[in-house]
Amino acid sequence: MKGKVLVIGATGTVGRPLVKELLNKGHPVKAGSRTGRSVEGAEGVALEFGTPASFESAFDGVDRVYVLLPSGYANSKELLLPVIQTAASRKVKVVLQSVFGVDADDSIPYRQVEIALEKSATPYVILRPNWFANNFHTFWKAGIDHGQIALPAGEGKSSFIDARDIAEGAAAALTNDSFNGKAFNLTGPEALSYADAARILSEAIGKPVTYNAINDETFIGILTDAGLSADYAAFLASIFHPVRQNWTAAVTGDVQTLTGRPPRSLKTYAADNLALLTTKN
Repeated sequence: MKGKVLVIGATGTVGRPLVKELLNKGHPVKAGSRTGRSVEGAEGVALEFGTPASFESAFDGVDRVYVLLPSGYANSKELLLPVIQTAASRKVKVVLQSVFGVDADDSIPYRQVEIALEKSATPYVILRPNWFANNFHTFWKAGIDHGQIALPAGEGKSSFIDARDIAEGAAAALTNDSFNGKAFNLTGPEALSYADAARILSEAIGKPVTYNAINDETFIGILTDAGLSADYAAFLASIFHPVRQNWTAAVTGDVQTLTGRPPRSLKTYAADNLALLTTKN
C-alpha cells in the first residue's frame, strides 16, 4: 500500500479522528469533504455526494478509501453507489462505514450498498457501528442542557460506541489487509438504556439529567420545529424502531479484534468529553 488514503467525511465525528490516526501512523491522507479544507494537516480535497465529477480529483493517487455518508442524508443507496463504483473501477480498497443491523434484511438500502461492494471485485472491509456515544454532545446536547433527553427509544438498550473506537478500527482496516472481505459489527462494551445513559451523564456533569421516552410524532414535531425537513425527521424517527425492539443491545468483540484493545465505555466517553457536554451552545 503505497498510495494515499482518501477519507470521505473527513471533517466529521469519525473522519477527523481517523485522519489524525492515519497521519500518526505515517500514512499520507487526502481529507475529502464538501469544503475541501485541510484536516489535521492532511491534504484537503473537495468531494460532493451526488456530483460524481468531483470524485475524479479526490481519487487521484489513492489506493484506499474510507467511505461514509455524513448525517443529513436519507438516500444512502443513491449517494453511496457511485462512490463504490468509482473506487471499484480503480481497484481502490474500500472500507465502508455502514449501519449496525443492516445484515438482517437484504432489502435495507445500506445492505444493498454492502452487497454491491461485496460483488465489486475490489478489496473491501465493512464496518457497522452501533449508536454513537458522541450523539450525546451533538444531536442530544440541547436536551442535556435542559436536563432531559427526549427520544422515541422506549426502554430499549444500545451498546453505544465511542467514535474514537470506530476511527481506530477503521485505521486498522485500512492499513491491514488481513481484515479484507470481512464485516465487523462495532459496539461498546455494554448495552445501556437511555435511562442508564442519562444516569451516567448526570454523574459525569454533576447535574440531573433524565430520560423521557416520547412517541414518534412528538419526536418528529421537535425536529421539524428545529428546522429539519419532515422527510428527514420521519427517517430519524424510524431508526429508533430497532432500539425499541432491543435489536441494538448486542455486544461484540469486533473493536478488540480490529484494534487489539476493548472499546471505551460510556463512562469513559463522558469523562473525556466533559467540556463538550457542559459547554452551553
